[in-house]
Amino acid sequence: MEENNSLVYGLEFQARALASQQAESNDVRFFVATQSLKPNNQLHVVDLNESSSALHPHVFAHPLGEVWKLAASPHDPRLLASCYSLLKGTQIVMQTALLTLPESLDAREGDQEFLSFANVETLATEGFGNEIRTTEFHPSDANQLACVVDGKIVLFHRAEAATRVAAEINAKNVPKFTTGRWSHFYQGNQFIALHDCSIRSYDVRDPNHCVWSIEEAHSQLVRDLDCNPNKQCHIVTGGDDGVLKVWDFRNTKEHVFARNDHHHWIWCVRFNTYHDQLILSSGSDGKVLLTCAGSVSSEAPEAATRHDEAAEGTGEESKEHLADGLLHTFDQHEDSVYGVEWSTADPWMFASLSFDGRMIISKVPKQYKYQILL
Repeated sequence: MEENNSLVYGLEFQARALASQQAESNDVRFFVATQSLKPNNQLHVVDLNESSSALHPHVFAHPLGEVWKLAASPHDPRLLASCYSLLKGTQIVMQTALLTLPESLDAREGDQEFLSFANVETLATEGFGNEIRTTEFHPSDANQLACVVDGKIVLFHRAEAATRVAAEINAKNVPKFTTGRWSHFYQGNQFIALHDCSIRSYDVRDPNHCVWSIEEAHSQLVRDLDCNPNKQCHIVTGGDDGVLKVWDFRNTKEHVFARNDHHHWIWCVRFNTYHDQLILSSGSDGKVLLTCAGSVSSEAPEAATRHDEAAEGTGEESKEHLADGLLHTFDQHEDSVYGVEWSTADPWMFASLSFDGRMIISKVPKQYKYQILL
């Protein structure tokens, strides 16, 4: 795959659920699921052969319903969590299920058009609420899950027989959460959720304890967040005001970095796993933006400045660092871009998904890559 070329993968139906392979870092693999009103939804497992720049899809039937959110397990490469809606009688209800892929993705029975999951386990979310926003795997505990349902965070524990409810966090004065994610730090005991324009973090060991909150973090609805995997107290958020913000939640009064480069709602924000100064965002303006926030990253200039001063003393050339701000605009999409995800196998590669069912795999432009590495 050439540095400046993108690969396009088209789906038959509309889609908004995208995830990247987490548990194994050898292969570039993305998961994408469709959102069709008809009972013929699909899950596509798309592998990239980097030597030939060819995409190899494996298509599974997803008859459960139209998929709103996908999450890949960081512990089991065959395990996914799907949040979907379906019609029961005259009512539309939402459910979430754990999907286990077969050991071999090439196995088909007879003339079967689609592959089938090895196992499907529907989680017991009835009674907690109607709108399931996301189901998130714990970053370090393979047996723990969190499901965001209305104004609740429902914790599940995976036992050998079946997954059971472990605890319930019922947030006070919060009608509904938008989404949520586990924090990578603090022994994985904090879960961060979005509510309206605010951000709240809860200690899962004490369901009644809100650890910290950022009220009015955005002027409009906050739609997504991500935790910096390399810097303990930093998160990034994006919302309907079109603003991308980085927060240090040790000081919740003001953000530490902000950019207003989107022309409409931001649907998804992601830190690069290795080089966290690189942040991806996607929105309803049909754009995917690559932003540099080097001044607040784990590779921040203060550490680099000391190295440069030492280099000057030895006669070496000092390193030219990426400047904060918008680096690149990817505008190949023609519809709202609901998802963007970095590859865990290649830190310079990512996928983006627009509502018209177009997934595009792109790379960070090589001039930025070399400026970071050299």
